Amino acid sequence: MKMVTSRYRRRKRVRPRIVILGTGGTIAGTAAFNTAAGYISGKVGIEAMVAAVPGLDALADVRGEQIANVGSQDMSFAIMIRLAHRINDLFSAGAADGIVVTHGTDTMEETAHFLNLTVKSRKPVVMTGAMRPSTAISADGPLNLYNAVAVAADPRAEGRGVLVVMNDRIHGAHSLTKTNTTSVETFLSPINGLIGTVIYGKADYFRRPFRRHTYRSEFSVEGGTVLPRVDILYACADMPADLIDCSVERGAKGIVIAGDGNGNMNAATLSTAAAVSAKGIVIVRSSRVPTGTVTRNVEVNDDQTGFLVSDELNPAKARILLMLALSKRRSLAELQQLYYTY
Repeated sequence: MKMVTSRYRRRKRVRPRIVILGTGGTIAGTAAFNTAAGYISGKVGIEAMVAAVPGLDALADVRGEQIANVGSQDMSFAIMIRLAHRINDLFSAGAADGIVVTHGTDTMEETAHFLNLTVKSRKPVVMTGAMRPSTAISADGPLNLYNAVAVAADPRAEGRGVLVVMNDRIHGAHSLTKTNTTSVETFLSPINGLIGTVIYGKADYFRRPFRRHTYRSEFSVEGGTVLPRVDILYACADMPADLIDCSVERGAKGIVIAGDGNGNMNAATLSTAAAVSAKGIVIVRSSRVPTGTVTRNVEVNDDQTGFLVSDELNPAKARILLMLALSKRRSLAELQQLYYTY
């Protein structure tokens, strides 16, 4: 009898513990009426948001914490660092089996990338949000949150890095980007494709990220990280070269060029960028083009100018990687390798 009881206990299903960390965004937004295009982000608290989604308690033991309540246009590195600390603390204390982060969509890919580099666990971290406020007809937030909790509670999500669940899709932090200003199908992963799909809580997984992330990352937010200033400059026809000088004068330690095509820039900007690179300012060539990689030494002699290329990372993500990378002294070759690794 004791043996039967022991086996039963080993087989007994333990409900996963999921902590939902709220940061605001459209998913927590409200409008004056349910067909209004305009709304105010970050008005609904995480407890009310959780209470509004039926069926969460069937997926996991769920509790919420409010980290911030801002529109994602106001997301700051101070909030990102606080968020990374809280996630690491919850996992290291054994207080959660998975974590969901509610977040605005405008800068979600940046926070996802930051967490993908600074969270120190294999356990699932899943971000979600909404394109319609909570008061809208057919608000997309409740089902997104339900699916996010389902993925965070799924052991198969472990070891896949930070995930973003929106509109029945499971994206990896490295690849996804926002592509539409209003559509609920705003996030795509155009270079590497989806991690999987999740439909009413039932997930299927297609692949694992092949870039380094989370528990294998060398980056950390321990020790009160103060991130150096890195600016993004958008290349365009007849781009003024003195924009680079302005960034350097304001204290930028690195500059990401959202370049034309394959990370290109006009002759005047190229010359100015090479001059500041020679003085120790790190220049990264990325692209304003939505898809494709930026390659070394094609139209620009990167070896001669001392530039880096962002490989697959768009300008926003290239900036975050450089800010973390500049927290310690690294050679240009070492910095370039980080873009191929992460």
